Amino acid sequence: MTRKEKVNILMVDDQPAKLLSYEVILSELGENLVKASSGKEALELLLKNDFAVVLMDVSMPEIDGFEMADIIHQHPRFQKTAIIFISGVHLTDLDQIRGYQRGAVDYISVPVIPELLRAKVSVFAELHRKSHQLEILNQELRRLSVSLIATQDEERRRIARELHDGLGQDLTVAKLMLQGISREDHTAESKEQTVADINRLIDGALQQVRSVSYLLHPPLLDEIGLRSALGWYVDGLSKRGGIEITMGTKPHDFPRLAPEMETTLFRVIQEALTNVFRHSRASKASVTLEKRENEIAATIRDDGVGVSEDISEFRHNSIGVGIGGMRQRVKEVGGELFLRNSQPGTIVEVIIPVSPMQSELQAVPSISGSSSSAKLKAKSTGTGMEQI
Repeated sequence: MTRKEKVNILMVDDQPAKLLSYEVILSELGENLVKASSGKEALELLLKNDFAVVLMDVSMPEIDGFEMADIIHQHPRFQKTAIIFISGVHLTDLDQIRGYQRGAVDYISVPVIPELLRAKVSVFAELHRKSHQLEILNQELRRLSVSLIATQDEERRRIARELHDGLGQDLTVAKLMLQGISREDHTAESKEQTVADINRLIDGALQQVRSVSYLLHPPLLDEIGLRSALGWYVDGLSKRGGIEITMGTKPHDFPRLAPEMETTLFRVIQEALTNVFRHSRASKASVTLEKRENEIAATIRDDGVGVSEDISEFRHNSIGVGIGGMRQRVKEVGGELFLRNSQPGTIVEVIIPVSPMQSELQAVPSISGSSSSAKLKAKSTGTGMEQI
């Protein structure tokens, strides 16, 4: 849980005793309280700081509260600033209408009731805080959107290079070899050897197509479910990356889930393991899938260097498009993503709630009789977890 961000509250009154009483009443809110004894001083403070609420006396010398509110809301920066008037005299309906027309959001009469003043100020302070947080989130969303587009473009370029340099070259060579078979100077033996070479090139091309296809969207995910698709991915990454990666499920016969949930979990775990491979400098990692009563939990652990506090708390401008995309995917299915250090290493945990009705509908065991599942034969660990 991150510490609550304090907001500024401006108190304007020409009487020091009143300012002191407001300060005592509002100190319980834990916000930054700023005092001004005149309209001129208040304007100077407004130009230098961002205020959530302005608490202002109606009757002040030089510039009264109505004129002050008019000046404040004429400035583009302060058009949405909440102003609460405090009046020691009874205001007519026309006076109140005049104040609302100049941007007042509420009136409080003297003598001030402390609980009422605190309640009203706290509401506008919290609204301002939420508005500021929303603005930061929107900025982060725009930043992640730009990063995502750049990442997608880079991924397209990478796939294009692989297709051109690998598949394209193999098919070009195969075509030239086929054209050469018709030449009369070729003996039967050389033609047979050429056909064998062409077959090898085509087999390699087919393997490249399957690899690209599987990485874009593993067919196993649709055919026999998340458990088998992850087993295939974990096995391949462990062999290619030189990191020992184990995978466990609980219960033993981990059920099929809704397609969108299986896709979300696969992509999030895929991204987490990619980060382990690229950044963690880990030698071991593990993936655990657990079906609980009302939720699905996925945990990815490694024994690497860990992450900074800024990243673990998802602070603004500290996370990249990968972690940002993981959080967004999980949120879209109503879940939460947690990231913390485990000394050594990092733990990524995904919790996605599942209603009892969804649990009944999704409780279909993964197919175990297919050839794909046979290749992912399980070994019992003796702890109720299935090791793949």
